[in-house]
Parts: sequence; C-alpha cells; structure tokens
Amino acid sequence: MLNQQTLDKLHTLKLTGMAEAFADQINQPDLDRLSFAERFGLIVDRQWTWKENNRMERYLKNARLKLNACVEDIDYKAPRGIDQSVMMSLISCDWV
Repeated sequence: MLNQQTLDKLHTLKLTGMAEAFADQINQPDLDRLSFAERFGLIVDRQWTWKENNRMERYLKNARLKLNACVEDIDYKAPRGIDQSVMMSLISCDWV
C-alpha cells in the first residue's frame, strides 16, 4: 500500500516521469541489488528525460512544421547540389 501512496503523491506533484520509473522499479526485482543512490539516480534521470521529451514535443507542436524531417533522411543522390562532406561537418556543429 505504501508504494501506491507514493505513486499517487508523485502524480499529484506532477512528477510523472518519476512515477513511471518507480513503478518500473517495483516490477523489476533485479533492481533490488542496486543501492538507494543508484536507484534514486535512475528515477531522477527518468524524470529529467521525461521533461525534456515533453519540452521538445511542445516546441515541435508550437513550431507547426509542415514536415517531420531529420538529418538522417537527407537523400544525397538527388541532384540538388548537396555535398555530403559539407553536411556532415555542419551536422557535427564544429563550426559553432
């Protein structure tokens, strides 16, 4: 019962990522061998990742982009004059 109360409190505090991570840890008995600090670190990392993903989704939604494009989908064979070596140096952000 204590675990359910903890999950309810995490949801009330709007710490959904932590609640999901805690529920996953409850269901994985092999995580018992980790120390408290390691388990807590995993939970905090999950919350941080959850918040970052939500932030990125919100930015993409607000941008109202017409296409979902990514760098990996660039077709260098099409006759557009895109040099793959130049693109790779731009993608790596070495110019920053």
